[in-house]
Amino acid sequence: MAIALLHHINRQQNMARFYRIEVLQDLFGMVTLERSWGRIGSRGQRLMLSYPSMTSAEHELLRLLQVKRKRGYTEITAKPRDFGSD
Repeated sequence: MAIALLHHINRQQNMARFYRIEVLQDLFGMVTLERSWGRIGSRGQRLMLSYPSMTSAEHELLRLLQVKRKRGYTEITAKPRDFGSD
């Protein structure tokens, strides 16, 4: 399974957008690519598409990442949280 979160922020244009792409396998074994996008802080919109294999869905994820990077989006990486330390 693969996931990517991208942001496009431009303060001069009052723009704060997110784009999230995730490859999932549902309970029936179908491979889906879920895309969600919108203004940061909003629920945004969602689209789910089915693919015949994990490889084809991941290939589409990589293609979408390339397109979004060309449009000014940057990938956000989350740091793993350490729940064991207090």
